[in-house]
Amino acid sequence: MDIKLDPSRDDLPLMANTSHILVKHYVLDLDVDFESQIIEGTIVLFFESGNRFEKQRGSTEETCRSESNEACRFRTPEPCHSPVTDTRTFSSKTGYNDFANCGRGEKDTSSKDGNHGNPEQASGISSAKYRCDTGSHGSEDFLLVLDCCDLSVLKVEEVDVAAVPGIEKFTRSPRLTVVSEELRNQIVHELVTLPAARWREQLDYYAGCSQAPGCGELLFDTDTWSLQIRKTGAQTATDFPHAIRIWYSTKPQGRSVTWTSDQSGRPCVYTMGSPINNRALFPCQEPPVAMSTWQATVRAAASFVVLMSGENSAKPTQLREGYASWHYYVTMPMPASTFTVAVGSWTEMKPETCLSEDLAAERSLSPSEADFRYVGICGHTEYPCRFQNPSATTQEIIPHRVFAPVCLRGACQETLLQLVPPCLSAAHSVLGTHPFSRLDILIVPANFPSLGMASPHIIFLSQSILTGANHLCGTRLCHEIAHAWFGLAIGARDWTEEWLSEGFATHLEDVFWAEAQQLAPHEAQERQELKACLRWCRLQDEVRNSPEEMQVLRPNKEKTGHVSDSGSSVIKHGLNPEKVFMQVHYLKGYFLLRFLAQRLGDDTYFAFLRKFVHTFHGQLILSQDFLQMLLENIPEEKRLELSVENIFRDWLESSGIPQPLQRERQAGAECGLARQVSVEVEKWIRVNRRPRKRKRREAEEVFEKLLPDQLVLLLEHLLEQKTLNPRTLQSLERTYHLPQQDAEVRHRWCELIVKHKYTKAYKDVERFLQEDQWR
Repeated sequence: MDIKLDPSRDDLPLMANTSHILVKHYVLDLDVDFESQIIEGTIVLFFESGNRFEKQRGSTEETCRSESNEACRFRTPEPCHSPVTDTRTFSSKTGYNDFANCGRGEKDTSSKDGNHGNPEQASGISSAKYRCDTGSHGSEDFLLVLDCCDLSVLKVEEVDVAAVPGIEKFTRSPRLTVVSEELRNQIVHELVTLPAARWREQLDYYAGCSQAPGCGELLFDTDTWSLQIRKTGAQTATDFPHAIRIWYSTKPQGRSVTWTSDQSGRPCVYTMGSPINNRALFPCQEPPVAMSTWQATVRAAASFVVLMSGENSAKPTQLREGYASWHYYVTMPMPASTFTVAVGSWTEMKPETCLSEDLAAERSLSPSEADFRYVGICGHTEYPCRFQNPSATTQEIIPHRVFAPVCLRGACQETLLQLVPPCLSAAHSVLGTHPFSRLDILIVPANFPSLGMASPHIIFLSQSILTGANHLCGTRLCHEIAHAWFGLAIGARDWTEEWLSEGFATHLEDVFWAEAQQLAPHEAQERQELKACLRWCRLQDEVRNSPEEMQVLRPNKEKTGHVSDSGSSVIKHGLNPEKVFMQVHYLKGYFLLRFLAQRLGDDTYFAFLRKFVHTFHGQLILSQDFLQMLLENIPEEKRLELSVENIFRDWLESSGIPQPLQRERQAGAECGLARQVSVEVEKWIRVNRRPRKRKRREAEEVFEKLLPDQLVLLLEHLLEQKTLNPRTLQSLERTYHLPQQDAEVRHRWCELIVKHKYTKAYKDVERFLQEDQWR
């Protein structure tokens, strides 16, 4: 089953057989060790299979793919020399230690009994072989395939959920006398299908089941991209254990997390949006269709703060001397790729004066306290939904916290802290109900490879957004906030359709930011036109300098969303290193949405967008889901030649500049703010042409004050000049105070310095390279 891919050119495989069985909930119980740079512990997976799997019994055969087509070798369990009898175990460096259920805030009751520190013993490795089939095959055993990479898997076992006190309520029998596989799976089925109103009870039983004893080790093997598990005699997904525990540890070189130091020089670790997602953090089902909930307990030294995708604002529980645990949970089903964690010496940043809006937000009800009487109205799988909570729908500003290294306190207070409330309020005014109940914002270390990343309940921001005025900070914050709706609450069913996330966030960031600044309509329009001008230049440059096949927003065309019989698939160009530097999904997606908004008119378009969000939140979509609903809402007179097929052809399935956009840019007049920049460019060209010694009566040029986006456009125009002399560059630097501007402006300034070998400002380039990661 080992697929050998060339990461310089190949696609990313999603190996999990999600068509057979789905993970519905994860319980992680982990320890973070900075000395060894390892995260280790257990993960318990709760599964659900359906009637459709029964239909496949004996009819589907999918053999493992490998270069040699040899049978996979499985690690066969041997009798445990030290059986695990305590129901509260986790893996650590010194073996399997015994802790209380930290999710309930109990203290450490550890002991060193039951040590399985020898990986060979824990794995039960033998030479047994087994054919790697993933479906139902008559006499063959069912094979569970999970996405997994860069992990050391020590042991896999079935969990005896029937041993949990009170669990008999999920069976038809008041007392559990004979416990069978069928009974255990029935218990898990009843647990994962509990009504949303019983979410707290459900989480408690998940926690109890995760601490239950094992009732038999399972055969397993790993290859480059997956973990494969089977149970002898379990021939279908229905027969396979529906609750399993995996003992594992990450590797220091694992690609899902980054071990580094923060701006204060203290160690930290965080998930950084890897192309391989979270499969090097925990074994999981990566395909987006595998929507699941999770809860996690993470232990670390007491000096560290653990932040995570979670609905609760976790507080530490003190354990043995010098250690603490943090517990988070999520009740809204999400793809496993959206799980995020960050552990470091972060400090919560608080404003010097508490804003009244913040207090109002904190008094609002969380989604967990919602009235769920109307939950059936939504189109998603049942969960505690904020869209059906009257108090949540009117909550303009959700509770939020900002974390950063203590050395960035001043910068956070000057810019970021003041911007969070108006940006959250602006997003609510445009799209309505916030999909998530709270938000943590973390300023991540300087090696973070982009300006920001959004995950459920948490946003990572680069330190680069803290410099200069508040423009870059505000726009990037708005972009990441927009992902709460597009990218998280509404996700792409096929990850190649990245524009459904990034195109929407790019389009909405301008709208949110204008609303947050309370700009007059004409002023907001002018600034958005200027932004479109900048993005047009960027798109042209990207199209000229990137492979054509990577410029297509819907590369799978009519096969978009299709998977194999088992549910496995590949993400086109997912491992191509060039992809992380490209913005084509942001830019072409943005221009498509701008084109559609102009066709409908802003009022009609955003009224539709709110309707779309209400219809599709909590679900996965394809491009046609959005486009078909949009066209149904366009009056006949505005539709003209618009159709799903034409939009696919012109915008989503072709490389290069879309023809409608080409025509629009050729016909459109330059906006006022861009014209002002053109005038300033001419002034600088005149200055650059002047001789060193000038006539006394020659008037000095008077330069206008420019907005940050105007400065970016000015510098981009000046980059087109063949030569700029040192005097001109020095005057530019002094006129606009370029070293003190935001990172977007300083990026262009550094390009000018390098192009013209302006040695006096090489220190600015050095600073940029050290402090600002740039894609």
